[in-house]
Amino acid sequence: MTETVVNVQEAPNNNAPPSKGPAADQPLAWININVDYFKTTPGLLKVAEFVLGILCMSLASPAYYSGTHFFLFVAVVSFIGTLIWIAIYLLGIREATNFPINWLLTEYVNTAICTICYIIAFILQLIVSSSLHPGHYRRGSSIAAGVFGIINAVVYGFATYLLHLEWKGTRTN
Repeated sequence: MTETVVNVQEAPNNNAPPSKGPAADQPLAWININVDYFKTTPGLLKVAEFVLGILCMSLASPAYYSGTHFFLFVAVVSFIGTLIWIAIYLLGIREATNFPINWLLTEYVNTAICTICYIIAFILQLIVSSSLHPGHYRRGSSIAAGVFGIINAVVYGFATYLLHLEWKGTRTN
């Protein structure tokens, strides 16, 4: 008796969708939600910068005086920068990308610039708000914005100090 073996192979179908692997099932598989970062000191500082930025913007707006315009500019730009850094850490973008970016130095420079700008802005804000007459309806909120600007400058300054220590520790000469 003769035995016949038949191997059947499926013909390739070029119109069929490509086979889905594990990465194809999840198009955003590179995103890793990292909530634990916000339980650390740098993460808590970013949250504090975010909340204090909201307070500074809400108390100083609307800007009727030139000093308050600058204060709001600094508060908004710093807020946007902090929001971007929160997104970078929350989504794990630092670890997921291969961009030739020195993330630590970039964050250090950004935070240092925000610190310096906040120091200038809160001084200017307090000068402008102290020159308003005592019965002016915006005086209280303008002074409060300046005080929260002081607190935010201290928070940014402490974050800059921590980033400086970390950057100095990872630097190779």
